[in-house]
Amino acid sequence: MSDLIPRSIFREDHEQFRAQVRRFFEREVVPFHAEWERQGIVPKAVWRKAGREGLLNTMLPEPYGGGGDFGHAAVLIEEIARTGASGLGFPLHSDIVAPYIYAYGTKAQKDRWLPRMAAGELIGAIAMTEPGAGSDLKSVRTTARREGDHYILNGSKTFITNGMNSEVVIVVAKTAPELGAKGVSLLVVEEGMPGFSKGRKLEKIGLLAQDTAELFFDNVKVPADHLLGEENMGFKYLMHELAQERLVVAVRAAMSVEAFLQKTIAYTRERRAFGQTVFEFQNTRFKLAEAKAQITMLRVFVDDCMALHMKRELSPERAAMVKLNATTLQNRLLDDFLQLHGGYGYMTEYQVGRAWTDARVGRIYGGSDEIMKEIIARTL
Repeated sequence: MSDLIPRSIFREDHEQFRAQVRRFFEREVVPFHAEWERQGIVPKAVWRKAGREGLLNTMLPEPYGGGGDFGHAAVLIEEIARTGASGLGFPLHSDIVAPYIYAYGTKAQKDRWLPRMAAGELIGAIAMTEPGAGSDLKSVRTTARREGDHYILNGSKTFITNGMNSEVVIVVAKTAPELGAKGVSLLVVEEGMPGFSKGRKLEKIGLLAQDTAELFFDNVKVPADHLLGEENMGFKYLMHELAQERLVVAVRAAMSVEAFLQKTIAYTRERRAFGQTVFEFQNTRFKLAEAKAQITMLRVFVDDCMALHMKRELSPERAAMVKLNATTLQNRLLDDFLQLHGGYGYMTEYQVGRAWTDARVGRIYGGSDEIMKEIIARTL
């Protein structure tokens, strides 16, 4: 649990799950993460092990997942942030891709994909972003034309998390391009479908162990029964589920700054300069005190949003606020923590430098800062 303030959001079963997750991370993740960063990908075997231990699809009911709630998902997200294991694409798989299938899929579709996703046998991704369309989903150019009992899918996607490992991909495509946003649909594409290919693994400044790729669709014949929900309703589905995606980012950001505050306090108490510890300088103590006050304020807001979401009452505006606040604060405070580490903060042996680099994308993915402000501004 947090060392800053007592937390009432988590029940005993959540904390028991946290202990299980920590054991898994200590055994299967932390010792190997640096190697995965060098390789640019997390081995599929790790996903299979996580599935066997019940760490995937935690909030979906059995047999589609672990039968928990968002609290269990949040525990896993927090442990990823606490350990700095940024390569694990579990949250996108479990808390974004799988819920789309569960919410909008038919029973046959759920039975086809979700149990195997829960077991780690199918790794999920969602393909929204294109070279010319990021947050503006209305501008996607990928098309899916209905021909008999299939759709013919054409287009390309980029910046796709879990892209290289992906075995099942939700693709955002235009089924009625002339209708703009009202002509968007969601299609599920499986690895091995003719015409579906993966491009290069993209080189990023952070999240080095998280595989991010380009995906290409060249006349892919997608069975009509791979359509999620109704045709041309995809944009509505995407807007409905984005609040959870943004909360996921905020939960991760909040735990990241909590963990690195503690690491920075420990470092400054040990590091000596000019005959005293770095912690003994008033500037250091004031910086850390200010950080603790701001992190505590963020923690209360994030937990309140989690409580609302567990009752399905988190609004898009509030989700935008918590993501904007959390990622802005995360970037600023991690920069302060790196500074307090001095030259060692710039070395990879101290995790704060990697966390600082990894955090920058939080203000871009899931909707950029500017999009969050636009959503909030509409409520003024």
